[in-house]
Amino acid sequence: MEMFNVFNIPTGVAQINDRVVQAAKRTNRDPSQVKIVAVSKFIAPERIVEALQAGITILGENRVQEFLHKYSMIEGPVEWHLVGTLQTNKVKQVVGRVELIHSLDRFSLAAEISRQAKSAGIEVNVLVQVNISREPSKHGLERSKVIPFLKQVSQLEGLRVKGLMTIAPLGNQEVVRLVFREMHELFEQIAKLDIPKVEMKYLSMGMTDDFEVAVEEGANLLRIGTGIFGKRLMIKREG
Repeated sequence: MEMFNVFNIPTGVAQINDRVVQAAKRTNRDPSQVKIVAVSKFIAPERIVEALQAGITILGENRVQEFLHKYSMIEGPVEWHLVGTLQTNKVKQVVGRVELIHSLDRFSLAAEISRQAKSAGIEVNVLVQVNISREPSKHGLERSKVIPFLKQVSQLEGLRVKGLMTIAPLGNQEVVRLVFREMHELFEQIAKLDIPKVEMKYLSMGMTDDFEVAVEEGANLLRIGTGIFGKRLMIKREG
């Protein structure tokens, strides 16, 4: 069974907000321009409600089935993001329900999002996932393939690219900083291009262990799970 540390969620939210403000000030950025996506994977609905009551307005889920379960249970003004890998056969289940998909990483997925968006008569906002650290274990496009990919998907109806997302490697913070800096450079490079239906509004990078560095290097969407909800403990069920 799954259990969680006793963790004060309002305190966690307050501490994360304060650290975001301090990181933004260090680089003369406006803290209000940095948004927090509370990643609620494996978090019970009643705990999620605590985070919303503490001021969280955006929730991020990794898995479609878990998202759908919570989507039907969580009431009130909340913006849902899908932050995990999305399979093409699950696209129909999230189109129209999530505000932003963070993990567009292949044309087949873009084509299916476009098809489902047209069927629903809406536009779907996405971020292109970039494997800027070039790790074989990570999803995402290589840097050199991002701009050609953007030009390709810009031809699709019902799809709007709103920015980029990446996941940094674990470990040395200075290595992480260089990765985030390279990502921001790519973000700025694309922002200067005139590609239809492509807008560099969001740069999603930074999680609990590295979000302050991400803010210092230009991130404006942070995906925070443990820092808000605490660490999840796995306890083996007896019998």
